[in-house]
Amino acid sequence: MSLPVTAPLAALPHPLPLCPNARALLFAMRRMGTHGLADARAAHAIFTLFREGFRRPLTLLRALMADLAASAAMPIAIAPCCCARMTTAEAGLLAAIGQVDTTPDKAALLLSDLLGLRRADGVLASVAALAAAFADEGRPIGV
Repeated sequence: MSLPVTAPLAALPHPLPLCPNARALLFAMRRMGTHGLADARAAHAIFTLFREGFRRPLTLLRALMADLAASAAMPIAIAPCCCARMTTAEAGLLAAIGQVDTTPDKAALLLSDLLGLRRADGVLASVAALAAAFADEGRPIGV
């Protein structure tokens, strides 16, 4: 006998990523998405992850979040920071960030679906820059 899917599970269908770098990025994205680009806890999370090299990843994360907000043709669902699961939008964004170097066409399709746009080239460039910043500091985003 299977149990019916409840509303919270349907709203948060994806488990958190196993990669600690992706988890820290998800936390910072949730904080910035909820509390704004200058959120101190998001900045602290990035600072804690990168120490002296925090400026580039933090600046690029802020730029990505601003690009997402400006470019989206539809709402992007984000969960509260305390949730132990992810929305489909969060999972898609993390997948795009994690795969932009190896499969940029797939990342572009994920971003197009997420934003409700035919072409998301500007946001794709922001995603690629952020992924490179994480990888350059030895913290690649694993999918």
